[in-house]
Amino acid sequence: MFMTYFRMPLFREYTLVSLLLVFILTPPVAMGQTGANSKADRESKSTRFKFSARASDIDPRAKEHPEIDFVFEKDGKPQDVQHASVDTNVPAQGRLVVWLMPHSDELFARINRYGIHAIQIHYANKWFGILCRPKPKSPHARGDIRLEAAIGEDVSDEIDIPKPDSIVERTRQFLLYLSKEHPQGKWEQFLSDDKLQVRWDKVTVAGSSHGSTTAARFAKHQAVDRVVMLCGPRDQDQDWQSLPSATAANRYFGFSHVLDGGWTANHYCRSWELLGLHELGEIVNVENATPPYSHSRRLVSAADVGGDANKAHNAVQPGKASPKSSNGEYLYEPVWEYLFNHPIGKVGSPGPREPTCVVP
Repeated sequence: MFMTYFRMPLFREYTLVSLLLVFILTPPVAMGQTGANSKADRESKSTRFKFSARASDIDPRAKEHPEIDFVFEKDGKPQDVQHASVDTNVPAQGRLVVWLMPHSDELFARINRYGIHAIQIHYANKWFGILCRPKPKSPHARGDIRLEAAIGEDVSDEIDIPKPDSIVERTRQFLLYLSKEHPQGKWEQFLSDDKLQVRWDKVTVAGSSHGSTTAARFAKHQAVDRVVMLCGPRDQDQDWQSLPSATAANRYFGFSHVLDGGWTANHYCRSWELLGLHELGEIVNVENATPPYSHSRRLVSAADVGGDANKAHNAVQPGKASPKSSNGEYLYEPVWEYLFNHPIGKVGSPGPREPTCVVP
């Protein structure tokens, strides 16, 4: 039964009011086609719409790449489910977040609360345990794989990701789909007039860990509105981070916990400097500062995570690992709002290079 539910091309979650409107305004035949897959989602005093659909249902050109564990089903469960949400009762900013890691509704709820649309897409993000072994062929090898997965063009000789399976095209196809299924959400604003391109100038590309690394690599190639990098970027044996960037340095924002292994080994710190973020403010510990954190693009935390490096790695996004105050509120609420909303034009004063960051 679970599999039957997810195999449908569409399953939507509406507020009760929205569901009643659909019932009243939709012809009986159309309701017979989709009604069994709809489910009322009562969120008190909210008009937040949540959508989920499989990439393989949205675009018949999509295909699997099992050689890099890029598949549609695994252990009887769908792997290509993509998610989207928007709150139509919040003044819209006309911005979209494209999230490059597994879906987090807690994160999306906050993004929607800011008046920003959000989608999460299925893309080839498990190759890093398979390719570039035993070590990368060149200082750009990992970056080339990331870029090919992002744009679907022949960039790397270690992977073959065609355009329908790329971040770029799956984003476009999902937006086309959402525009038809939920016109009141105004998803078409993120597409060009001819619907052939994504309006990347309206997009924040975001991710955690390897997702943040791919977000940064894509933004080097494609100008975007903003990049949010949680616990990343990685690729410590690469130097693509210093390549000329289509996206200005002041549009990159990073946040890490100081017990995260990627931080203690200086991987994130190194990437931040290669991206030029030290020119936009010193590293700011969010426990010792308040928004706007001296307008820095480099934020860290030393909040209590029980000394657990794995927990520290996951702490910087909403979830079980993220520290809370005594009253149960996330400590990082103001940090997340800053990362996604701080005015791009406001930057900090240049800070010194960190002596522990090894930058070639």
